[in-house]
Amino acid sequence: MRENPVLNRELLTTLRSPRSFVLQFVYVAALGALVYFYWPAGVDDGSRMVGPGVAKRLYDIFFLGQFCLVALLAPTFAAGSITGEKERKTYEMLLVSPLRPHTILIGKLLSSLSYLVILILSSLPLMILCYLLGGLLLSEIARSYIVLVLAAGTFGLLSVACSSGFGRTSSALVVSYLVVLPLAAICVALTRADDPSTRDFASVAILPPVCLMIWTVVGIVVNNRLLRPSDVGGQGGGVVDEEEEMKYAIGVVIDRDAFPDRLFAPAKRNDLMPDGTNPVLDKELRSEIFSQGTLMLRVVIQVSMLLSIPLMAGLLFLRSDLAAYYVAYVLTFNLLVGPVFSAGSITQERERQTLALLLTTLLTPGRIVLAKLTAAMRVSTVLTFLLTEQILLAYIMLPELRGRPWTLIVFLLIIAATCLTTSSVGLMCSALSRRTSTAMVLSYLTLLILFVLPLGVRWYLQGVSEEYDLSPGRLALITVTSPYAAATSVPMHAYRPGDAWGGDRTDFVTPPPAAFPGGWSVPVWLVFLVACPVLAAAFTGVAWIAFLWRWWKAGDGA
Repeated sequence: MRENPVLNRELLTTLRSPRSFVLQFVYVAALGALVYFYWPAGVDDGSRMVGPGVAKRLYDIFFLGQFCLVALLAPTFAAGSITGEKERKTYEMLLVSPLRPHTILIGKLLSSLSYLVILILSSLPLMILCYLLGGLLLSEIARSYIVLVLAAGTFGLLSVACSSGFGRTSSALVVSYLVVLPLAAICVALTRADDPSTRDFASVAILPPVCLMIWTVVGIVVNNRLLRPSDVGGQGGGVVDEEEEMKYAIGVVIDRDAFPDRLFAPAKRNDLMPDGTNPVLDKELRSEIFSQGTLMLRVVIQVSMLLSIPLMAGLLFLRSDLAAYYVAYVLTFNLLVGPVFSAGSITQERERQTLALLLTTLLTPGRIVLAKLTAAMRVSTVLTFLLTEQILLAYIMLPELRGRPWTLIVFLLIIAATCLTTSSVGLMCSALSRRTSTAMVLSYLTLLILFVLPLGVRWYLQGVSEEYDLSPGRLALITVTSPYAAATSVPMHAYRPGDAWGGDRTDFVTPPPAAFPGGWSVPVWLVFLVACPVLAAAFTGVAWIAFLWRWWKAGDGA
């Protein structure tokens, strides 16, 4: 490993950059703040009074927070390891070097995960503080870090495999997330089970051999792909012939003339555009979005549909009171897919060196930005609403859901508002960034802060709500920007084992509304539906201002 030039070069460029030190400092400072505010403050006779569940809850926050960090950052670091070489036109030079394929694979994998592992290990001293509070075993802490390292290696290797199969970092990133996130959910369910024997057995007896099997199989596949690459020799062609691609397509095939494919992939135009047509919108929908082929789109559709089948059975038909959690799955799908089609809207024009040409056309910046947003949102919205067929089926077949049709309308509005937000965030990040990969990462980071971070903050504050006098309404107010909180705030019927569904039911569970200053209490879902379009308009406005500034600079330079 010391003589691996790929690993040495990547580590030198990554670990010596000022951003790595700043990020590590911010990460450790944030974890230190969690411990500081959660640390018991009661003092009695000179000794600190510690409840039996304080250390356990703080330990859970640390483990789940870092596991989510691994699941979210491992694809971010590894999905561009090989596609980055393709985008920089250095992939063929790397393959013809004297390095063996397994040397390239090991170098790319270790360099992608080294910084992530450093972040994980830097939290160990703070984790020991949880042990000092009592109620924890050192074996539990050691097991948690073993799980984190195994998960980082597995998720990173799967992301490298996706990177070797696609030509763009954005495509590899979204497919990586679709593969990694279900595995992360299964891993959390096994390692955080209520039964201690189940946790120990899953962490010691199941997880290591399963990870070793995945490493072996995926490593062999990637090694063979690097040894016999099929995507070289096309340095001059960036456009994939769809007809040629469809000859070797497996599974879903995109037919531009069939429904619903024509909604997000209309057929290419063979005639003149009618008067008044926005040429940017027409070009984006018919040619640009799928210029690199439909492999990523077909994989996304097949994986999402496959995952929706067990989720539909468990969350809609067996436990219809958990319908909001199936909506959360649909929202997660849009969270992953939305930025893919919008984060490269403007950066790709820059990368192809066509941005200056676009700026000098007769189109106003407003029409260009609106066309980019409409094209990206149309594709992501149609793909997302393909997963709502199961929700419609459940509301038609189940009487307990059929009696409250207004909840279906609320769920669909939440999904539509989320589609608008993800597309506008991606467009804003594309206008503010210079590279598509940077815009993608920035988009996901912004969406996680808006959608996921409020849930984590609420869960964290629930442990200290009595000390800081935080009512459920105040905690609900924190989550008004999260579509997940909005979906779970919709009143659903209660579930009682052995009950026969049917008839009018009055036992509905109503989550606490958001408590505003002045005594106003409004349901979280209603606040989200009002605030989401405002946020989307603000993000689009920022993108328009950034694009207008570039347009003004282009005119000034001319």
